[in-house]
Amino acid sequence: MKTLTKIAVILAVTFSLHPINAQTSNTNDQDQLSLDRGTINSQFEYVFRKSGNFKGTNGQPYEAVKQVWLLKLKSNVLDSLKTTYGNLEASRSTVENQAKEIEDLKAKLTSTQTTLDQTNTEKNNMALLGMQTSKTNYNVIMWGIVAALFALLLFFIFKFKNSNALTRGAKLKLEEVETEFEEHRRVALEREQKVRRQLQDEINKNK
Repeated sequence: MKTLTKIAVILAVTFSLHPINAQTSNTNDQDQLSLDRGTINSQFEYVFRKSGNFKGTNGQPYEAVKQVWLLKLKSNVLDSLKTTYGNLEASRSTVENQAKEIEDLKAKLTSTQTTLDQTNTEKNNMALLGMQTSKTNYNVIMWGIVAALFALLLFFIFKFKNSNALTRGAKLKLEEVETEFEEHRRVALEREQKVRRQLQDEINKNK
């Protein structure tokens, strides 16, 4: 019996849901205490209050507790432990599920961040001849190409104008040569005609 009492005291301390001063402040509420309802703490309080106070042969006081109360209290404590363990298991499962969801969210966040970084990289870079280059370098290269093409255009325009001027000069010289040739041929023809007339005159005189 003393062993059961000690167990009851230990369980009362272990599963107490209210401070001791709260228990002593409710000593006048015996009608509300019961082994069939209330918290484990209130059920222990019920057992303590209903226990009988006796003195042993050696004069030391002790309390007599009905075994049926202790068995009922034990059953209630075990039920409470079972419920508590069930709640703890459910909480542990919930925590594990939440931890798994957090890890999944972290993985998705990492994947999203990687995709975002790739998107920003592609946004800030341009493909040139199959190679990725920054927009700044791309603009420099493109404007360099435009400047080179413009320089080539100016060079060809200059060469065209120069060639055109040479062509016009060559045409003028050709026209001058042709004019001189025509003049020379006219003069030669007139000289030939003059010689022929003179020759004809000489023939006529000899006759």
